[in-house]
Amino acid sequence: MSGCPFAGNNYLLNFNKLSLEDEKDDKSQEGINKASKGGLVYGDYLQLNKILNAQELQSEKKGNKIHDEHLFIVTHQAYELWFKQILWEMDSVRVIFQNGHVRDERNMLKVITRMNRISMILKLLVEQFSVLETMTALDFFDFRYYLSPASGFQSLQFRLLENKIGVPQSLRVPYNRRHYRDNFKGQDYELLLKSEQEPTLLQLVEAWLERTPGLDAEGFDFWGQFEVNVLKGLEEEFALVQAKPESEEKDDDLSEFQKQKDVLLSLFDEKRHEHLLSKGDRRLSYKALKGALMIYFYREEPRFQVPFQLLTSLMDIDVLMTKWRYNHVCMVHRMIGSKAGTGGSSGYQYLRSTVSDRYKVFVDLFNLSTFLVPRHWIPKMNPTIHKFLYTAEYCDSSYFSSDDSD
Repeated sequence: MSGCPFAGNNYLLNFNKLSLEDEKDDKSQEGINKASKGGLVYGDYLQLNKILNAQELQSEKKGNKIHDEHLFIVTHQAYELWFKQILWEMDSVRVIFQNGHVRDERNMLKVITRMNRISMILKLLVEQFSVLETMTALDFFDFRYYLSPASGFQSLQFRLLENKIGVPQSLRVPYNRRHYRDNFKGQDYELLLKSEQEPTLLQLVEAWLERTPGLDAEGFDFWGQFEVNVLKGLEEEFALVQAKPESEEKDDDLSEFQKQKDVLLSLFDEKRHEHLLSKGDRRLSYKALKGALMIYFYREEPRFQVPFQLLTSLMDIDVLMTKWRYNHVCMVHRMIGSKAGTGGSSGYQYLRSTVSDRYKVFVDLFNLSTFLVPRHWIPKMNPTIHKFLYTAEYCDSSYFSSDDSD
C-alpha cells in the first residue's frame, strides 16, 4: 500500500480517542482559580496602575510627541527602582553591622548574600545602558529641550547611595562650584544631610576589621611577626642580588629591589599612613588595614574564608559603580558631545571628573595587592594559634548580640 501512513479514518478516530483520554488525565488543569473568588490580584499587589501610568512625555504635553522619550523615561524609572532595592539591601547590611550581629556566621553569610545581590543589580544597570543607546543622538536631540532643567544629577537615591556606602564628602567634585547638596531642597536636602551623619558602610567595615583576631601583640601578634619576616626576607633577597656578578642586569635588579623595599617598609610606617589618610589617598584606619591584610593572607583558613568573601564583594561593588559611571560618561558624550547638561552642568566634562579613585570607596582593599610577599614570609600558624583565633572570636563581646537580626 502506498500513500501517507497517517491518512484514513482509522487514524483520525484513534487520534481523537487519544486526545479525549489525555484531557481526562491532564494534571496541568487540576488547579483552582482562587482569583475568581476575589482578594488580592497581581496588578493590585504590584500597583501596576500607578507604575504603568507614570510615563508622562513632556514632548506630548507640548504638542509634539516624540517616540523615543518613552524609552528614555522607562529606562530611568527602572534605574530608580533598582537604586531603591540597592538602598534596601545596603541599609539592612549596615543594621547588621551596627547591631553587632556580625559574629554569627549565619548573619555574615546573610551580609555576603545581600552584598552579592547588590553586585548583580549593578551588573544589570551597567548593561542597561545598551538599551538606551539604541536611541541615536539625533533621536535624543528631538526631545532633549523639553527636559530642562531636570538632570540625572538630581537623583536623590544615587546621592544617598554614595553617602551610605562612604564616598568622602571632602573628595566630591563640586557641582558648578557649589556643594552637591545645594542642588536639593526641603525633605530631599534633609535626607541627604541625615545620610551624611549616619555611619557609612566603610566606617562599619573599618570597625569590624579593627577587631580582627590575631592583631593584638598579646596574642598572635600578626603585625609584629610579619614585620620581622619582611625585614629578614628583604635581607636575604638583597644578599642574592649582591652575589650576582657586576652587570647591567644586576643594576636593574638592585633598582627593582630598592623599589620593592621602599614599598614594603612603608607599610610599617604608621605616620606615613596617617598622612595618606589625611590626603584622602587611604580610607581605612591603620589597624583596619592590618586586619584587611591579615584576612587577605590567611584567606584559605576557615576562620577567614567568609571575611575574605566580604572584602571581595566590597571591591566588586566599587568596580561596578566605577563601570556604571564610565558607561554613563560615554553615553552622555555620545548623545550631547561637549554641550552643557540639561541641569546646567558642564555635562560630559563634569561627569568625566567623577570617574576616578576619589569616588572609589574601598580603594585600600584594591591596594592590598601592592604588598604581596612570598608565602614563606607570612607568619606560620601552629595548632595553638589556630585555637587562639577561634577563642578570640567567641570571647570578643563586640561581635556578640543576643537579638536576632533581620
